[in-house]
Amino acid sequence: LHVMFPMIAEVEEFRFARRLLDLELERHRGTGQPAPLSVRAGAMLEVPALLFQLDHLVQDVDFLSVGTNDLVQFLFASDRSSHRMSERYDVLSPVVLRLLRQVADRCREANVPLSLCGEMAGRPLDAMALIGAGLRQLSMAPPCVGPVKAMIRSADTTVLADFVSHLITLRQASVRPDLRAFASDHGIVLA
Repeated sequence: LHVMFPMIAEVEEFRFARRLLDLELERHRGTGQPAPLSVRAGAMLEVPALLFQLDHLVQDVDFLSVGTNDLVQFLFASDRSSHRMSERYDVLSPVVLRLLRQVADRCREANVPLSLCGEMAGRPLDAMALIGAGLRQLSMAPPCVGPVKAMIRSADTTVLADFVSHLITLRQASVRPDLRAFASDHGIVLA
Protein backbone atom coordinates (compact mmCIF):
# COMPACT_ATOMS: atom_id res chain seq x y z
CA LEU A 1 0.00 0.00 0.00
CA HIS A 2 1.32 3.44 -0.94
CA VAL A 3 -0.16 6.41 0.91
CA MET A 4 0.61 9.90 -0.37
CA PHE A 5 -0.08 13.04 1.63
CA PRO A 6 -0.96 16.13 -0.46
CA MET A 7 -0.29 19.82 0.13
CA ILE A 8 2.54 19.29 2.62
CA ALA A 9 4.16 22.65 3.38
CA GLU A 10 6.59 21.61 6.12
CA VAL A 11 8.44 18.39 6.87
CA GLU A 12 6.86 18.31 10.33
CA GLU A 13 3.42 18.10 8.69
CA PHE A 14 4.55 14.97 6.89
CA ARG A 15 5.96 13.51 10.10
CA PHE A 16 2.69 14.19 11.92
CA ALA A 17 0.64 12.59 9.13
CA ARG A 18 2.99 9.60 9.14
CA ARG A 19 2.51 9.19 12.90
CA LEU A 20 -1.28 9.22 12.40
CA LEU A 21 -0.95 6.60 9.67
CA ASP A 22 1.20 4.42 11.94
CA LEU A 23 -1.38 4.75 14.75
CA GLU A 24 -4.16 3.69 12.37
CA LEU A 25 -2.14 0.73 11.16
CA GLU A 26 -1.51 -0.31 14.76
CA ARG A 27 -5.21 0.04 15.56
CA HIS A 28 -6.08 -2.01 12.49
CA ARG A 29 -3.68 -4.79 13.48
CA GLY A 30 -5.51 -5.01 16.81
CA THR A 31 -8.79 -5.79 15.06
CA GLY A 32 -7.49 -9.08 13.71
CA GLN A 33 -8.35 -8.00 10.16
CA PRO A 34 -5.77 -8.66 7.43
CA ALA A 35 -3.33 -5.78 7.08
CA PRO A 36 -1.29 -4.69 4.06
CA LEU A 37 2.00 -6.55 3.77
CA SER A 38 3.82 -3.23 3.57
CA VAL A 39 2.86 0.41 3.75
CA ARG A 40 4.93 3.13 2.14
CA ALA A 41 4.24 6.79 2.87
CA GLY A 42 5.13 9.67 0.60
CA ALA A 43 4.36 13.28 -0.10
CA MET A 44 3.07 15.28 -3.03
CA LEU A 45 5.46 18.16 -3.64
CA GLU A 46 3.07 20.99 -4.50
CA VAL A 47 3.95 23.77 -2.07
CA PRO A 48 7.11 25.75 -2.94
CA ALA A 49 8.09 26.05 0.74
CA LEU A 50 8.80 22.31 0.76
CA LEU A 51 11.51 22.80 -1.88
CA PHE A 52 13.64 24.52 0.74
CA GLN A 53 13.25 21.52 3.05
CA LEU A 54 14.00 18.85 0.48
CA ASP A 55 17.16 17.61 2.20
CA HIS A 56 15.14 16.85 5.35
CA LEU A 57 12.09 15.56 3.49
CA VAL A 58 13.99 12.88 1.56
CA GLN A 59 15.15 11.46 4.88
CA ASP A 60 11.54 10.81 5.94
CA VAL A 61 9.56 9.87 2.83
CA ASP A 62 9.44 6.48 1.13
CA PHE A 63 8.63 8.18 -2.19
CA LEU A 64 7.94 11.65 -3.56
CA SER A 65 5.64 12.87 -6.32
CA VAL A 66 5.81 16.32 -7.88
CA GLY A 67 2.40 17.86 -8.54
CA THR A 68 3.32 20.31 -11.27
CA ASN A 69 -0.12 21.87 -11.70
CA ASP A 70 -0.19 23.35 -8.20
CA LEU A 71 3.57 23.71 -7.72
CA VAL A 72 4.01 25.87 -10.82
CA GLN A 73 0.85 27.86 -10.09
CA PHE A 74 2.08 28.65 -6.57
CA LEU A 75 5.65 29.22 -7.75
CA PHE A 76 4.54 31.95 -10.16
CA ALA A 77 1.70 33.24 -7.92
CA SER A 78 -0.68 32.85 -10.83
CA ASP A 79 -4.14 31.29 -10.97
CA ARG A 80 -3.98 28.64 -13.69
CA SER A 81 -7.78 28.58 -13.98
CA SER A 82 -7.77 32.22 -15.11
CA HIS A 83 -7.04 32.30 -18.85
CA ARG A 84 -5.63 35.81 -18.55
CA MET A 85 -3.31 34.89 -15.66
CA SER A 86 -2.32 31.45 -16.94
CA GLU A 87 -0.57 33.08 -19.89
CA ARG A 88 1.67 34.94 -17.46
CA TYR A 89 4.15 32.07 -17.33
CA ASP A 90 5.14 28.96 -19.25
CA VAL A 91 5.81 25.67 -17.46
CA LEU A 92 8.69 25.24 -19.89
CA SER A 93 10.71 28.04 -18.37
CA PRO A 94 14.32 27.60 -17.29
CA VAL A 95 13.21 28.25 -13.71
CA VAL A 96 10.77 25.31 -13.66
CA LEU A 97 13.14 22.94 -15.44
CA ARG A 98 16.01 23.88 -13.11
CA LEU A 99 13.80 23.29 -10.09
CA LEU A 100 12.67 19.89 -11.39
CA ARG A 101 16.25 18.89 -12.21
CA GLN A 102 17.29 19.75 -8.64
CA VAL A 103 14.44 17.68 -7.18
CA ALA A 104 15.28 14.74 -9.45
CA ASP A 105 18.98 14.93 -8.57
CA ARG A 106 18.29 15.14 -4.83
CA CYS A 107 15.87 12.21 -4.89
CA ARG A 108 18.31 10.12 -6.91
CA GLU A 109 21.11 10.90 -4.41
CA ALA A 110 18.83 9.91 -1.50
CA ASN A 111 17.52 6.83 -3.34
CA VAL A 112 13.94 8.10 -3.02
CA PRO A 113 11.59 7.07 -5.85
CA LEU A 114 10.29 10.15 -7.66
CA SER A 115 7.29 10.53 -9.92
CA LEU A 116 5.54 13.48 -11.48
CA CYS A 117 1.88 14.08 -12.14
CA GLY A 118 0.35 17.07 -13.79
CA GLU A 119 -0.87 18.19 -17.15
CA MET A 120 2.62 18.75 -18.50
CA ALA A 121 3.44 15.02 -18.17
CA GLY A 122 0.83 14.25 -20.82
CA ARG A 123 2.06 16.71 -23.45
CA PRO A 124 4.87 15.25 -25.58
CA LEU A 125 6.97 18.44 -25.75
CA ASP A 126 6.63 19.07 -22.02
CA ALA A 127 7.28 15.40 -21.24
CA MET A 128 10.41 15.60 -23.39
CA ALA A 129 11.68 18.43 -21.17
CA LEU A 130 10.79 16.43 -18.05
CA ILE A 131 12.74 13.41 -19.29
CA GLY A 132 15.67 15.71 -20.07
CA ALA A 133 15.46 17.11 -16.54
CA GLY A 134 15.88 13.62 -15.10
CA LEU A 135 12.32 12.51 -14.35
CA ARG A 136 11.52 8.94 -15.30
CA GLN A 137 8.06 8.24 -13.86
CA LEU A 138 5.32 10.38 -15.38
CA SER A 139 1.64 10.07 -14.56
CA MET A 140 -0.82 11.09 -17.27
CA ALA A 141 -4.33 10.55 -18.58
CA PRO A 142 -4.72 7.37 -20.70
CA PRO A 143 -5.19 9.18 -24.05
CA CYS A 144 -1.80 10.86 -23.57
CA VAL A 145 0.19 7.63 -23.17
CA GLY A 146 0.54 6.87 -26.90
CA PRO A 147 1.91 10.26 -28.00
CA VAL A 148 4.26 10.51 -25.02
CA LYS A 149 5.46 6.95 -25.56
CA ALA A 150 6.17 7.72 -29.23
CA MET A 151 8.20 10.77 -28.18
CA ILE A 152 10.22 8.77 -25.64
CA ARG A 153 10.94 5.97 -28.10
CA SER A 154 12.26 8.48 -30.66
CA ALA A 155 14.51 10.42 -28.26
CA ASP A 156 18.09 9.85 -27.15
CA THR A 157 17.79 10.66 -23.44
CA THR A 158 21.52 11.30 -23.00
CA VAL A 159 21.59 13.95 -25.74
CA LEU A 160 18.30 15.34 -24.43
CA ALA A 161 19.66 15.62 -20.87
CA ASP A 162 22.67 17.55 -22.15
CA PHE A 163 20.40 19.91 -24.06
CA VAL A 164 18.14 20.51 -21.06
CA SER A 165 21.27 21.20 -18.96
CA HIS A 166 21.99 24.02 -21.39
CA LEU A 167 18.39 25.27 -21.40
CA ILE A 168 18.22 25.68 -17.63
CA THR A 169 21.04 28.23 -17.81
CA LEU A 170 19.15 30.52 -20.20
CA ARG A 171 17.56 33.78 -19.12
CA GLN A 172 14.26 33.76 -20.93
CA ALA A 173 10.63 33.20 -20.01
CA SER A 174 10.22 30.02 -22.06
CA VAL A 175 12.39 27.44 -23.78
CA ARG A 176 9.44 26.00 -25.69
CA PRO A 177 10.73 27.19 -29.12
CA ASP A 178 14.20 25.79 -28.33
CA LEU A 179 12.70 22.40 -27.42
CA ARG A 180 10.61 22.32 -30.60
CA ALA A 181 13.68 23.08 -32.71
CA PHE A 182 15.67 20.38 -30.88
CA ALA A 183 12.91 17.83 -31.47
CA SER A 184 12.78 18.73 -35.16
CA ASP A 185 16.57 18.56 -35.55
CA HIS A 186 16.77 15.18 -33.76
CA GLY A 187 13.76 13.47 -35.31
CA ILE A 188 11.80 13.35 -32.06
CA VAL A 189 8.12 12.58 -32.61
CA LEU A 190 5.84 15.15 -30.96
CA ALA A 191 2.51 14.36 -32.61
